[in-house]
Amino acid sequence: MLAVVITVAPLGFSNSYYYDVAVNAMFNAIVCVGLNLLIGYAGQISLGHAGFFALGAYGSALLTASWGLPPIAAMLISATVVGLLAFVVGRPILKLKGHYLAMATLGIGIIIHIVLKTEAKITGGPDGMSVDNFSLLGFTVMGDRMWYWVVGILLILTVWLALNLIDSPVGRALRAVHGSEVGAEVVGVDTSSYKVLVFVVSAVFASMVGSLFAHKNGFITPDIGSFMHSVELVVMVVLGGMASVFGALIGAVILTLLPQFLAVVEQYEAMILGAIMMGTMIFLPKGLLPSIVSAFKRREGGQ
Repeated sequence: MLAVVITVAPLGFSNSYYYDVAVNAMFNAIVCVGLNLLIGYAGQISLGHAGFFALGAYGSALLTASWGLPPIAAMLISATVVGLLAFVVGRPILKLKGHYLAMATLGIGIIIHIVLKTEAKITGGPDGMSVDNFSLLGFTVMGDRMWYWVVGILLILTVWLALNLIDSPVGRALRAVHGSEVGAEVVGVDTSSYKVLVFVVSAVFASMVGSLFAHKNGFITPDIGSFMHSVELVVMVVLGGMASVFGALIGAVILTLLPQFLAVVEQYEAMILGAIMMGTMIFLPKGLLPSIVSAFKRREGGQ
């Protein structure tokens, strides 16, 4: 179904602007699918994932510009470094719970943002830096239409990997951790290892999307690693529906597209977005997709 939607959607795009918005929506969707594994399935909050996104973007930018590495190699190296960083910081902070964990992950994101902003000699500071085009085996990805198909394929692959992970023993262990860490440990689940694993996986997803985002836009600033960006990613997951791969995807698409529709009432945009999110949490507390699915099941059961 997702492949069909991605294939058919361009029929309604009248110019490059629509492709650009669609690509940004799919970028957010890929990050949110990974983040949903951490928040929705493992029950661990992260308010610093924009930091991993930014590290992937700046890693690719620096490795291609300063070291002359091919973009694909720069992306993979950046993702590996981010994965190692997530592993190192994840071991101690994932022992925390609730708001303590939220504050710890927030601290990581803020530190990354500050470093990117202050190390001007390396990152360009607040002014940002330019990024080379993305190329592979002599083929350069250029233009919104080409990027649409590349990112569309990656989104399909990401959803497929996430669904298979959820249906695997790892997915069942993550759900057990979310339900009760004590109960999971009693039946032999190494909760610490699984929490770190999913934290690393979600960070790597964010890093790789950050790299592609940098190459696609050709210019980046430290703002991509800001606290507000992290909050936006979490809100997308919660709005669409936690513990739902397609819910996270839908939440990302809605919150990417909604500001475009509200541009005509720019002065009220923040208020309208806030009202929509409040209404969703009040009337659809499980998120959009899970709540709609539950309503249909109740209706069918009543009939």
